[in-house]
Amino acid sequence: MTYKVSKSDQEWREQLSSQEYAVLRQAGTERAWTGELLDEKRTGVYRCRACDAELFRSETKFDSHCGWPSFYSPLAGDSVELIEDRSLGMVRTEVRCASCGSHLGHVFDDAPQTPTGDRFCMNSVSLTFEEA
Repeated sequence: MTYKVSKSDQEWREQLSSQEYAVLRQAGTERAWTGELLDEKRTGVYRCRACDAELFRSETKFDSHCGWPSFYSPLAGDSVELIEDRSLGMVRTEVRCASCGSHLGHVFDDAPQTPTGDRFCMNSVSLTFEEA
């Protein structure tokens, strides 16, 4: 797939910290309950740490008690891409930034308390927050 923001592996390594690279470019996962954006409550926009694309708004963030920032809907239908993930012996849906292809987290349909029923479970290290 070709993305609007495309860089070589070396360029990504130079831009991102080792933890950011492991999550964003190698589909890693940060430890639960450790992310800096987990308890973020201010109004604003969450962006892709790799390319700065707008991904989620604070109005869709909710406390899912899973240990990672969770949202019930991305900013726009085309801001993220959803990819089947059969790693770790299970079938999940990976969420990637549609602008640069970076791994953000996974989406689950286990949030009946939300308007969509979805829980976009994101790694804090994949996101930046811009206060409104």
